[in-house]
Amino acid sequence: MTTRASIGAVILRGVAAGGLLLAAFLAGFFTRGEYPLLTTAPVMANPPRQFSLLPEVQHLLEEYYLRELPPAQEMEYAAIRGMLGTLHDPYTFFVDPPVAQSESDVLAGQYGGIGVQIRHAADGRFVLYPFPGSPAAEAGIEDGDVLLAVNGRDLDIHERIDVVDQALRGEVSDGNGVTLRVLKRATNTEEVYDIAFAVIEVPSVLWRALVEDTRFGYIQILRFTSRTPEEVHRALEELRDRGVQAWILDVRDNSGGLLQEAVDVADEFLDSGIILYEEARDEEQIYRAEPGGAGTDLPLVILVNRGTASAAELVAGALRDNGRGILVGQTTYGKGSVQLIFPLSDGSSVHITSAEWYTPARTQLARTGLEPDISMIPAEDGRDVELDEAIRYLQQQLQ
Repeated sequence: MTTRASIGAVILRGVAAGGLLLAAFLAGFFTRGEYPLLTTAPVMANPPRQFSLLPEVQHLLEEYYLRELPPAQEMEYAAIRGMLGTLHDPYTFFVDPPVAQSESDVLAGQYGGIGVQIRHAADGRFVLYPFPGSPAAEAGIEDGDVLLAVNGRDLDIHERIDVVDQALRGEVSDGNGVTLRVLKRATNTEEVYDIAFAVIEVPSVLWRALVEDTRFGYIQILRFTSRTPEEVHRALEELRDRGVQAWILDVRDNSGGLLQEAVDVADEFLDSGIILYEEARDEEQIYRAEPGGAGTDLPLVILVNRGTASAAELVAGALRDNGRGILVGQTTYGKGSVQLIFPLSDGSSVHITSAEWYTPARTQLARTGLEPDISMIPAEDGRDVELDEAIRYLQQQLQ
C-alpha cells in the first residue's frame, strides 16, 4: 500500500511515543466541531526572519503605550494568530500549550464508568451493548439487554440518550458505581446489577451481529486511531466466523483521525482500485487498494450523517466510488484537506494545511460533502432510522 514517504512523517504516531501534545490538538479539533486529517512534521531548525516591522511596533508600544502591556508571550501568540487568520483557512491555526494540555485527556479515550454503549430501539427503549472485557460485560450485561432503571429510577423512553449515558459514568473510587435494572433479551426476565466504575479504555471500533437480523454484521468506527485497522480486521474475522452474510459499516458522527489508518480500513473492503487522490503543491499522490482484505465479498452498506467527516468521508467515498457499497443517511460534513502539525520551541504548535484529497471519482469534499444514495431524515424520537433502512435494503439484496 502506498505511503507518504515524500513527507517522511508518521500520522500522529507521536501519541504512542509520548506525543500527548499532538493528541490534545486532535481532541481540540473535535471539541470545537472541526475535523482534521493530521500528520506530524519536524520543527524548522532555522526559521526565516522576514517581519522586521514587528520588533519596531513592539519597541514603540513599550516606549509610548499608556497602559501596562500584556505579557510578551500573549502578544506574540496574538500576532501568530493574526498572521494565520489572513489565510482564511479554518484548518490552519495556532494552539498554545495550555489548551493542548487541557485537552490531552479527551483523545486518550479513557473515562470512569461501566463500559457500555446505549442505543435507542424502535420502540424508544434503551438497549445496551457492553464493551468486551468491561465491568458491564463481566457483570453479565449482554448485547441487546434493555435498560429499565438506573439507581432505582425508572427510565422514561423520552429521556435524552446522552443523559442516560452520563448516568452510567462517574469517578473511579472505592464503592463508586451504579445499580441497573435490566430486561434480559435472552430470557425476557428482569435482573438487577450492581456494577462498580472502572477506568474504561474506549475502543475505536465496536462490532456485533445485529439482534434485529443476525445475518448482518454491524461494525461501528468511532474514530480512526493507530489501532483501528487491526480492530476492523478482527471484527470482520469474528463476524465472518459467526456466519454473517452482509456488512453494515457505521461511520456516523465519526469526525476523522488518521489518514493511513483510514486508507487501511478502506482496503479491507476492496480488492483493487484507487482509494483516494492527494494533491499537494507540486505533486499528486495516489493511494491504491491491494488484494487480501477480509471484507471484500459480502454486500455492504455504509451509514453516514452530518458528523461524518475527514477520514470517515475518505472511507465512505472510496467504497461508494468503487461500487463496493451504498451510502445511507445524511450529507456528510465536507472536509477534504490534510494538515501538518509543526511543534514549536515552547510546546505550542501550528497546524498547516498541506494538501487536499479527492475520492476515486475525483469528488472534492470541501464544503460539499458526500450525498447519500438513500437520504434519511433523522427521527425526532431517537429511533435509528438509518440502521433500519440499511437492514431493509440488505434483506432485499439477500432475497
